[in-house]
Parts: sequence; structure tokens; C-alpha cells
Amino acid sequence: MKKQSDTNSRLVAQNKRAKRDFEIWESIEAGIALKGTEIKAIRAGKVSFKDCYVTFRQGEAYLSGLHIGHYENSGYSTHDPDRERKLLMHKREIEKLRGKSEQKGMTVIPTRIYLKDAKAKVQIALARGKRVHDRRAELKQRTIQRETEREMSKYK
Repeated sequence: MKKQSDTNSRLVAQNKRAKRDFEIWESIEAGIALKGTEIKAIRAGKVSFKDCYVTFRQGEAYLSGLHIGHYENSGYSTHDPDRERKLLMHKREIEKLRGKSEQKGMTVIPTRIYLKDAKAKVQIALARGKRVHDRRAELKQRTIQRETEREMSKYK
């Protein structure tokens, strides 16, 4: 599994709700099968992760719910902004993720989209949804941490 550490990558969009609503266990990089106007719209930053998830069918992985807006300079032929997009991964990676995602409470979600060597890549993560009290406890902990850092900075 690859990590996003190359210098030839540019972050296009990040799923900010993923870390807040999910407990991330494992992440992996995958390519996306796109049409011409879709890659141009991604370069322009017209991507929305709202209600996006990964589905598995017939040994292949698909990204559902990803909204890629229309490219402004396209002519008469445009793409469907909400269509399912195929993820480009090795079979063993797909089967490994599929097996882990079938466990109770586990799901596969995208966490970020970035351009790497002029190709669009998506980082997907195996995650488990947080309960409401877990989210509240984390928010309270973050607030306490922020306040203590603020108080400590006064005495430096």
C-alpha cells in the first residue's frame, strides 16, 4: 500500500467530515477512471464529497456519491456529475478491502482527492462510524487541549 508522500502531488479536495464522523483504521491510494471533462473539473477544484462511499460489485470497486461539477469551458458534451466512477486498484487490494468492510460497522470512504503526476488519485480509508457520544467526547477533549495550549503560551 502506498502513502501520499511524493512531492509531485497537489491536494485538490479533502473530506473534512471523514475524521470527525469516522474512526479511520487504514488508508490506501487508488486511481479513478474519469472522462476528459471530469479531470478538467477536478483540476479546477469542482469536487464535493458529500455522502460519498465505495461499493464493491463483481470484483471491482466503484466510488458512489462523488459530485464532480461541470467544466465551464466544455462544449456541448459534458459528463454526468453524479455518476459512479470505477476505482483502479489491484484485485488483491479490492478483495482485502471488501473482506474488511463486510465486518460489522466498517465502511470504505474517500478521504482526499489529489493530482499525482497529472493523474487524479483518491485516498480511500477503511473506517468505522463514530457514535454521538464519541464525537462529543472528542470535541470536548479538543476544546480542553486548545485552552491549555492558550494558557501555556501566556507563560512562555
